[in-house]
Amino acid sequence: MTPIHWQRLENAVIAAGVIVATVTLDYAWWWLIALFLVFDLSALGYVASTRAGAFFYNAVHSYWAPAILGTIALVADVRWAGLVALAWAFHVAVDRAIGYGLKHADHFGHTHLGWIGKHREQQVEEVP
Repeated sequence: MTPIHWQRLENAVIAAGVIVATVTLDYAWWWLIALFLVFDLSALGYVASTRAGAFFYNAVHSYWAPAILGTIALVADVRWAGLVALAWAFHVAVDRAIGYGLKHADHFGHTHLGWIGKHREQQVEEVP
């Protein structure tokens, strides 16, 4: 397995763990699905430019913010923050598990996990 395969597997396990945590903490599991696409609004940065799009997309599709929000939820006992943190982490994990990684500034399809979309075929052809 390549490092990319390991990262995708790792994120699939994280997504499963988030589901278990959501149910264990007595949140309704369907909130993970209901909130799923909210985090993709960060891609609206691509309207301004590829660089701005990558910046906003990467800021929202990283684990740092759900980790901070989850910590606040635990320390301050704020349940809604815990739910949002779990949904956010679930979104990031699922995206990465299916191959949508952090974006490079040159093109939406160029991610740290490789190319996505029609450019993926080109990448596969280039690998010996």
